[in-house]
Amino acid sequence: MTLSTADPRLDGTFCILEADGTPRQPTLLPEDAAALRMYRAMRRTRVFDERALVLQRQGRLGVYPLFGGMEATQVGAVLALNPPHDWLAPTYRGSGTALAYGLPMHKLILTWRGHPDGFRMNPDQHLLPFYTPIANQLPHAAGIALAEQRLAAREGRDPNVVLAFVGDGGTSEGDFHVGLNFAGAYRVPAVFVIENNGWAISTPTQLQSAANTLASRGEGYGIPAVRVDGNDLLAVHHVVQEAVARARRGGGPTLIEAITYRILPHTSSDDPARYHRSEDAVQADHWRRHRDPGQRLRAYLGGHGLWTDDLEQQLVAEVEAELRDALAQADAAPGIEPWELLEHVFETPTPDLLEQQSELRALHEEGGRP
Repeated sequence: MTLSTADPRLDGTFCILEADGTPRQPTLLPEDAAALRMYRAMRRTRVFDERALVLQRQGRLGVYPLFGGMEATQVGAVLALNPPHDWLAPTYRGSGTALAYGLPMHKLILTWRGHPDGFRMNPDQHLLPFYTPIANQLPHAAGIALAEQRLAAREGRDPNVVLAFVGDGGTSEGDFHVGLNFAGAYRVPAVFVIENNGWAISTPTQLQSAANTLASRGEGYGIPAVRVDGNDLLAVHHVVQEAVARARRGGGPTLIEAITYRILPHTSSDDPARYHRSEDAVQADHWRRHRDPGQRLRAYLGGHGLWTDDLEQQLVAEVEAELRDALAQADAAPGIEPWELLEHVFETPTPDLLEQQSELRALHEEGGRP
């Protein structure tokens, strides 16, 4: 029996490039320089993701949430922002978003080593730390957007925009609905991107929601929604760029559902073979071989004489060199004390946190654990 590779989640999604790189909407193609810039940014994140898994296997990184195959959604969306003024609220799988926004690579390595320097974000760069609790970042994003809205009105300028990501599983969490309801009611300058990769850890999307689309949830909060092919970087960038412009001119938030697929394990410690059915394995393999976002854009660029194998090798070598420098910088970071893990949680630490820090210091001074 031949298993179907058609993915009904893609029905009706916005697309600029076909999966083989053929333009579907030639009038919406960006200028060559912009397309090249976006490809380079996307390829850089994929190389990092691939090397991160190797580092984890070598014991040089902790548990790592892979995003390879989903980088078009992450990079295409973030490149529509105006850093460091606009805000980015990533998920824990958002290493690609942070890199595209400008987080130094050595900081990202430290993050996945559990080093506090990785989580201490530059206050002048509007990038929130990675959120492991699911969908917690959405109420925060809505609140930041309200503050930006009011600050901009006071100063007589356009507001900075907040771009927040959430996974398909996160749309079933209470904080998703709290954040969107708040954002819709106050018409804040925010854009919410659902990375619908088909899986909430081991639960397929069709088992966690009876909704026809996750984008339809925007209607309940008065928020317009768009569905886009999440492996088409140009399409993602186009719809997010429009949503950001709309938010900046006072049009309120937008919900974007980007359809992609998690072709890799949930994390470096996951084994999808334990829950994938045979049809799931076929589907993942199809997305891996025929819907890769890098191959799609590279096919378009190569077909128009803008990209060659030599340029590809040169780019990968540049990213490898950057990664080596970043590793050396991360390796040189000072060691940490256990109580430092409880810092940078609140601007003013709570009494409970202070008490826990004191306990850890006392244990350390006594020579006990930790």
